[in-house]
Order: sequence, then structure tokens, then C-alpha cells
Amino acid sequence: MRRRRALTQLTASSLILALASIGPAMPAGAAQTAKAPVNVGLIYSKTGLLAGYGAQYAEGFRIGLDYATHGTGAAAGHKIVVTERDDTGDPAKAVAAAKDLIGQGYKIIAGSTSSGVALQLAPLAKENRTLFISGAAAADAITGNNRYTFRSGRQTYEDVATSAAIVGNMRGKKVLVFAQDTAFGQANFKAVQAVLGPDGAAVSSLYVPLSANDFAPFAQKAKDAKADLVYVAWAGTTAAAMWRSLDDQGVFSVSKVVTGLDQRSSYQTFAPVAGKLAFLSHYFYQAPNTKANAFLVAALKREGKVPDLFDPDGFVAAQMIVRAVAKADGDDVTAMISALEGWSFNAPKGHQTIRAADHAMLQPMFVAKLSGAGGNVEPQLLKTLAPLAVAPPIRPFK
Repeated sequence: MRRRRALTQLTASSLILALASIGPAMPAGAAQTAKAPVNVGLIYSKTGLLAGYGAQYAEGFRIGLDYATHGTGAAAGHKIVVTERDDTGDPAKAVAAAKDLIGQGYKIIAGSTSSGVALQLAPLAKENRTLFISGAAAADAITGNNRYTFRSGRQTYEDVATSAAIVGNMRGKKVLVFAQDTAFGQANFKAVQAVLGPDGAAVSSLYVPLSANDFAPFAQKAKDAKADLVYVAWAGTTAAAMWRSLDDQGVFSVSKVVTGLDQRSSYQTFAPVAGKLAFLSHYFYQAPNTKANAFLVAALKREGKVPDLFDPDGFVAAQMIVRAVAKADGDDVTAMISALEGWSFNAPKGHQTIRAADHAMLQPMFVAKLSGAGGNVEPQLLKTLAPLAVAPPIRPFK
């Protein structure tokens, strides 16, 4: 009798312990939501001259976040909460927005459609020990600026190195960089000097004020230069008028002209001169054959659209943030930097690597031509250049 009572008590105690170890049933994902959210400030051009590029970046970021988190919006259980701010392309507004967000405790800032903006945010990130991932901004000086600064897109050197693959031997030839008088334009001039100068080319510049709307005088100067190659670095809504002026003034009759393939809305703009141009390309959606690109294309197809020039820059920024937060298990900045340095991953454009030495984003680049007429102008891939074929020289951190 005593033995039976003891056995009954033991069995009851075992059951209580077993139930205690199981605990109450938890809904799916409850363990993840228990972790603190991670705030991300997305500062880019929602309005202004580069608003079209900014919209593509933000769109790509949204889809990239969905891709990288498998639809959960969380990394290692940390919900990623995104706050958008419009800098209108004005560095002062961008800095004010970044200071406000950093003051609220944000440890991650991304965006920067404009190179001028990115070059102001980079030192601010260093000063405040904040992770900064520059977006569509192409200026070479962003790379190696400081250990807190990364980039999700290409840089000007990679553009110019791609153009070098197009034009071939330039020894003893004259090269004119026709560009807007902005950080982006000046960076292109420096990159052309760095890439083609050592090959024996004589490189000069012709800068056009950003406020200009009559391009005929500048186009005439470009023709008078009688350069063997005119490298055009242009961004924004004034491209159509600029190309018409170059054509009207006869620049194509005296010089070979190379430029970057711009956003899709510009394709018809290029149509009258497309046969006279050689295009280097950062991205067009028909070029890469990757899982990430297929995801991006499918997501936008459901919205009745196709990816544009800077969609992959936003997509990659999201991939980088998810990687950083997951590896750091939160937003510890030192841990996030370590997680990104040297990381190789598959992006919409193909296989990319963040070079640890200076945070250059090594990536494939493309050579293209435009075909078609009217409203049916599309790029065709001529050549894909491997990341190391266009990799910039290492730029030590400041």
C-alpha cells in the first residue's frame, strides 16, 4: 500500500515536471518577435532631379528585403523597421535627416541617390559610429571613405573600366569627358583619367552646370575639341535635350561617343542616336540570369512593371542589412561591419563581393546596344565583364 502511494506520487510529480518542461504552446514566430526590432533609416531622393532613380532604389529595397528575409521582414528574429526620409538630392537635408535619426538611436542609414549626398553622410557615419550603406551614388570617393561606409551599387571606376573594354587601345588618343558639374561628373573625369590616362590617352573635361537647359554651346565646344572619344556622364531629366544638342551640333560625326545606359524612360531619348552610341551598363533586367534577378523580375511583373536601372542597388542594400543584422544578432555596429567585410553573395546582377580592404562592391558589368524603334526600344546584351575585370584599385580607408 505504501509502495503504491509512493509510485502514484512519483508518477504525478513526473507528469508535472514534463508539462513544465514543455511549457505553454507558442504561436509560430513568437520567439522571433520577442527580440528587439532594428530600425533602418532610408534617406534618398523621393523628389527632386533624381527622384526617378530614388523610386527605383526604394522599390528594389522593398523587394530585396522580402527576398532576403523569406517574406518575414525579420533577420535572426529582429523585425527590420524602415523609416524613409526625402533628401530631395540636397546634402544639407540629408545630413539633417541622418542626424535626427541617429539622435533617435538608429544604427543603420541607407540610401543616397546622389553622390554629393553620400559624400556628406559618410563622415557623419564615422563620427557617430553608424553603419552607412550608400545606394545609387557612384562617386569613387565613397569607397574607402571610412570603415563605417559601404556601398550597394557600382562606382564610377567600374563604369569607366567597362567603357575601356568597349573602345580598346587609346594610346596617343584624345578623350573628352562631357559631364554635369556635380560630384558625379567630377568623379567620372577622375575615373577616366585613372583608367585611360595610364594607357596613354590625353584626358580633358567639359563640365556643364546642373542648372543649364540650353546645351547647344556646350555641344559645340565638344565638337570643336575633336576628341577621338567623348565619354558622356549624365544623370537626370535633362538627358533628352543634351543628346539632341550633341546630335544637332554634329559631335557624332567627329568623335566616337560612349555613355552609360540610363533608366528605361530614357531609351526613346536615345533612339535617334542609339546607332551612333556604345553603351556600358550597370544593369538592365534582361542581362543577368540569376535567382535573385528572377525574384526581382517576378515581383515587379505582379505590379505590371519591370526592373529599372537602380532596382538592384536597393535590392542589394536590403540583402546587406539582413546579413549584417542576422550575423550581429541585432544592430551592434562593429559586429555588423565584420559581417559585411569580405562577404560574397548572389545578387540580381550575379556574384558580388564586398572587398574587406576598402568596402568596394565588386560586381559584374555589361556592354549593351539598343535596338528597336518608337516605343519598343530595348537593350541587348553584348558582353558581360567579370567583377575582377573591372575592379577598382584598393583605396585605403581615411
